[in-house]
Amino acid sequence: MGSGIRIDFNAPLSAERAGRLAGDLAALRPAAVLDLGCGWGELLLRIVAACPDAQGTGVDTHHPDLIRGRGNAAARGLADRVTFIEGPAAENVRAADVVINVGAHQAFGGVIEALQALHSVVRPGGRVLFGTEFWEYPPAPAQLASMWPGISASDCTSLAEVADQAVAAGFRPLRIETATQGEWEEFESGLAADAEEWLLAHAGHPEADKVRTRLDTQRSIWLRGHRGVLGFAYLTLGRADESPA
Repeated sequence: MGSGIRIDFNAPLSAERAGRLAGDLAALRPAAVLDLGCGWGELLLRIVAACPDAQGTGVDTHHPDLIRGRGNAAARGLADRVTFIEGPAAENVRAADVVINVGAHQAFGGVIEALQALHSVVRPGGRVLFGTEFWEYPPAPAQLASMWPGISASDCTSLAEVADQAVAAGFRPLRIETATQGEWEEFESGLAADAEEWLLAHAGHPEADKVRTRLDTQRSIWLRGHRGVLGFAYLTLGRADESPA
């Protein structure tokens, strides 16, 4: 009964959007692709699969996700071109033509620190896919109180501020897009689906109450707290080619 088994991406991301993002980044014909905070590295694998000469590296601290990523790489014949490293993203950076950091800016401290670090990692002329949360509108106190323990209004900014922070870090925003409500619903429902199916089949299990409480809490955080308030942005960012004209 694993979390996220039913979803392809550990973010509110449709297959259609993922395919386009991966295709756009693969069109750059990168030699090196780096995914910092990769999870099981689905976008990384798709980009490398589309670029026969590319080498990919994914970095994450969650061991089960890395096992899943390695298995997927092997199943697609990519094990010799994609390496998954277990460790902190900030301690495993390396120069790359395409860098992915989706939902993992915390590995560098915050959004501003992550964008600064990513600018130093991506090669001139390269691209960064940066995914992060933002407030669709300032949350009311009651909404904040229904979200995760310890969250505050200052934990996110507006989409405009995220874009400004990317520019301040030295990037040019080539594309700014946001997850739809449908993508959020697929993500949140998919996260819970395996455990909900297990609960239906094991209602009398000694662990059932614990699982039920966890699922009910997660659903309440989504539906009473962040639904429609918390957005998720995908920014395709370019670093200028610094070679002589």
